[in-house]
Amino acid sequence: MAAEAKSVSAAAARPVVPRAAWLEARTALLAKEKAFTKARDELSKERRALPWVRVDEPYAFRDARTRRRVTLADLFGPHRQLVVVHFMFADAWTEGCTTTRVPP
Repeated sequence: MAAEAKSVSAAAARPVVPRAAWLEARTALLAKEKAFTKARDELSKERRALPWVRVDEPYAFRDARTRRRVTLADLFGPHRQLVVVHFMFADAWTEGCTTTRVPP
């Protein structure tokens, strides 16, 4: 009930304006959204253009299913790229971090 009351009070605090005023505000926000998208796209392009680094260290991991030791090269298999998902799970937790979890 408290959350519902909070959302009602937040909605009540927002002004109600004529459609023309809303359209003007929405158009201004849309311009900001498009600028943000363009900036994010440019940043992504720069990230993809970063040089690579050779991995010379003999990294080793433990396969969660087989409990066997696997190397970084084993994880790549025949592929040129490897997708790594950061997942946090503490010993005392009953499930993984909901913030970093990738949905099924």
